[in-house]
Amino acid sequence: MTSGPPSGVPVEFAAALADLRHQALRTEVRLTEIPAPRRVAPFSAALAGDVLSGGSPGGSPGGATGTAGLADEHDHADEPLATGRFVVLHDPAGQEAWHGTFRVVTLVRATLEPEMAADPLLADVAWSWVGECLRSVGLEPGAGTVAEGGTVTRVLSQSYGALDGTPDAVDLEVRASWTPLDTHLGTHLRAWAALLGMAAGVPPLPDGVAALTRRFSDRSRQRHTVGP
Repeated sequence: MTSGPPSGVPVEFAAALADLRHQALRTEVRLTEIPAPRRVAPFSAALAGDVLSGGSPGGSPGGATGTAGLADEHDHADEPLATGRFVVLHDPAGQEAWHGTFRVVTLVRATLEPEMAADPLLADVAWSWVGECLRSVGLEPGAGTVAEGGTVTRVLSQSYGALDGTPDAVDLEVRASWTPLDTHLGTHLRAWAALLGMAAGVPPLPDGVAALTRRFSDRSRQRHTVGP
């Protein structure tokens, strides 16, 4: 007998999660399943991601942990170059602002060189990364996705007093969301991972990819997907 999705979970949402599980990401990207928002949509799932400075392109998938792209809880010795979140929302009834029944909500944070703070085009360039990363995986905005939106925030940190001499830093935050036109959300995950890589300054060559093979557990799927 063919097993279906857990009771109460829509087939479309289960298919979207299944597609996420079968994607391949670079070895520098580590993913962790996290609690998903409950009040925005009846069904949701979320991942946190880091781009690690000590990634091992060309090594065994997932590095020494063998987790194939999803991080072990103790595998964070390397300093993250960029961090972020990838959230999938699903409302079978649809939401007017989404123009669909699914919504992908993403966040990327990274620290940049301080001289970039004075660049008046920094926000425009950072936002252009979103469209570029979508197109890089075949998701042409307006065709593969609709209702794209987001914000770019930059904060210049300068230190004084006892901390005088600490190098200035620019913290960049890109929030982007869009509506996918099908349930093949693994492609959208790869677009977000590409955005993480761009913010981290990781070369965009697909050297040394690691399969995202760890499964969403049934218990965690119920916890993260079934609404209040």
